Amino acid sequence: MSTSTEQLTEQLAATTLLRFATAGSVDDGKSTLVGRLLHDSKSVLADQLEAVEHASRSRGQEAPDLALLTDGLRAEREQGITIDVAYRYFATPRRRFILADTPGHVQYTRNMVTGASTAELAVVLVDARNGVVEQTRRHAAVAALLRVPHVVLAVNKMDLVEYAEPVFAAIAEEFTTYASELGVPEITAIPISALAGDNVVEPSANMDWYGGPTVLEHLETVPVSHDLTSCHARFPVQYVIRPQTTEHPDYRGYAGQIAAGAFRVGEEITVLPSGKTSTITGIDALGESVDIAWAPQSVTIRLADDIDISRGDLLAPSGDAPATTQDIEATVCHVADQALAVGQRVLLKHTTRTVKAIVKEIPSRLTLDDLSQHPNPGQLVANDIGRVVVRTAEPLALDAYADSRRTGSFLLIDPADGTTLAAGMAGESFATTKTVTVVEDEEGWDF
Repeated sequence: MSTSTEQLTEQLAATTLLRFATAGSVDDGKSTLVGRLLHDSKSVLADQLEAVEHASRSRGQEAPDLALLTDGLRAEREQGITIDVAYRYFATPRRRFILADTPGHVQYTRNMVTGASTAELAVVLVDARNGVVEQTRRHAAVAALLRVPHVVLAVNKMDLVEYAEPVFAAIAEEFTTYASELGVPEITAIPISALAGDNVVEPSANMDWYGGPTVLEHLETVPVSHDLTSCHARFPVQYVIRPQTTEHPDYRGYAGQIAAGAFRVGEEITVLPSGKTSTITGIDALGESVDIAWAPQSVTIRLADDIDISRGDLLAPSGDAPATTQDIEATVCHVADQALAVGQRVLLKHTTRTVKAIVKEIPSRLTLDDLSQHPNPGQLVANDIGRVVVRTAEPLALDAYADSRRTGSFLLIDPADGTTLAAGMAGESFATTKTVTVVEDEEGWDF
């Protein structure tokens, strides 16, 4: 790597944003890990720390209970007051972070899906005393379904197993084997003690057998893709700008946020779903004309031809345009309390386009504990993940979710009241084909 390339990489790393999510069972120490990460990276305000210290002393604890930094929000979720996922924002000299603190209980699967849907990394906690349990496998499966590119296995409470390397090695091997079979591309196992601070921000003096990064060091250095031009370029139109003023009598621009890839002046594009083509004659960004723009910039694109384009249309390079379809096969996570049933009429929202649709089939429901498939369940209820076939009233230009998390995802909405019913991911469920069993008995139950 050349010196100039190294400098550019360092500059990008210094300004990049990493979105990551945490997941763990109730007693795995997730709140303590988040608290330790914020405290030891000096991302906690003095008054927040003072409040935690005061609350800890009132409970008879000598040392501050760092879990209290997040327990308040978690309690709100458990009482069903306001929020599903608690977001934490912090930064180090090397990188900025958005942490989605997701609940780990099985009945909150839909909330983990929400938090991990935009994450580039997931931290899965495991109690070193218990090893890989059903909830651990569930979290790995959700991360794989959502195509989270990086997964960290944080084997916590190593202090309670005397920092034994064989305990960590066995857990790491079991989890890595399972997650790899699901298609998770990168798995990093780190032995930690969130309570004592071992390998969270500072290296542990108690585990000299471990030579890898700490949790924070890995978060600061894990690669985040910057080569946006290699992505499939997609531009959903949000608004058509026609000032029709004396200064701009003939101006016609198509405004929106670039969902993926890059667009250049002079490039031939195809408008979907109509299939009409034109050439980009100008790109306006922040009041100035530019020759190139890339995701996630918000821009206005001008074309050589006056084409009937409106909100919901998609612009894509003519040589790399997605196919349009009215029959969508996808994996969905059901997020509403009301069920989703075969034959139900819904609205399907894809990028900026919303169309009428009907649920034609629910081929299977996924059991995340063992990845078995329950065939033809007839409906999906809250927190269920299953395969659906949806027929839309108008053609849509979807990518496979594996190719683009932005243009391969969609929402199913109740047309009566606007309630979001399910979050969908077009295409195959997992990155690799895993042999699953189909379990069905006379009662129609799956185990």
